[in-house]
Amino acid sequence: MNESVFNIKPLGFQWEALDPFLFCVHHEDFFPKGNANLGPDEKELVGRNMGQDFQVKDGWRMYHGQRVPGFPPHPHRGFETVTVVRKGWVDHSDSMGAAGRYGNGDVQWMTAGKGLMHAEMFPLVNQDAGNPMELFQIWLNLPRVSKMVEPHYKMFWNEDISRYETVDAQNRKTTIELIAGQIDTLSAPVPPPDSWASKAENEVAIWVIHMEPNATFELSAASPGVNRRLYFYKGDQLQLNDTDLPAYHSADVKADQQVSMVAGDEACSALLLQGRPIHEPVVQYGPFVMNAQQEIEEAFSEYRQTQFGGWPWPQEEVTHGADAKRFAIYSDGTKEER
Repeated sequence: MNESVFNIKPLGFQWEALDPFLFCVHHEDFFPKGNANLGPDEKELVGRNMGQDFQVKDGWRMYHGQRVPGFPPHPHRGFETVTVVRKGWVDHSDSMGAAGRYGNGDVQWMTAGKGLMHAEMFPLVNQDAGNPMELFQIWLNLPRVSKMVEPHYKMFWNEDISRYETVDAQNRKTTIELIAGQIDTLSAPVPPPDSWASKAENEVAIWVIHMEPNATFELSAASPGVNRRLYFYKGDQLQLNDTDLPAYHSADVKADQQVSMVAGDEACSALLLQGRPIHEPVVQYGPFVMNAQQEIEEAFSEYRQTQFGGWPWPQEEVTHGADAKRFAIYSDGTKEER
């Protein structure tokens, strides 16, 4: 094995990540057609462990949802979530009064900071056919100095995300969606202000790489000391510097060395997470990520007392109607529609 490519591992539901990232979850569900409440028919729910339905049954899961798939109100503190939706819809609502619907290529970047509650439901808006959904949720740590900042979120709408395209000597194309970072002179949208990714010297990159069959792409080197991991999630085979990476596996890649990527006979897709490590203690308990156990206990105590502002919505599994229009309402009342 080439020493620039190492630590090859199979991928499960939750993917391990390198500092400054905490982990990534790959959700892929082939939801059935929806009903008037934007959930599956009651007969589809028979035999499921409702409220804790993480086992794939008939190609999909309800997660913590009771009537709509997804994640009803739950708290976060001390880190960020980057939710990259490949297919389907997410309905967001939170304890600051913010809300939104996004999907099909959109990205939400949320800084939990000192704490908030939010819900992420997956509305089944199509009542005539199935509702396939695929997304990545990436947890990015915050350094100690930023763990108690005010919560904040930004939308990166699909049409505003930079896409880098290149072709190899055989005219086979590679396309890279830049969620964070830059390639040559092309930059991703600006991350939230308190993010570790907001400082260019941290070299944070979140790229979704798509390669045509048998395409070749040269992954440029980053700086020494930067962590870089590649997650190969679609396709038959991917070669990294003469090392074969099997389907649905990850590999660590030396960031300060150029890596040649060669797709197999099928089109390939991979997620790249890269960044300079924060190098601070990480203590995680459920939805809270801090630097010390005492800080975790303080987070739970404050949450029990304040509910991080409480839940301002009339129900827990908040959805935003059957009409699949994209929008975002921020905590200051600003509204965007797409």
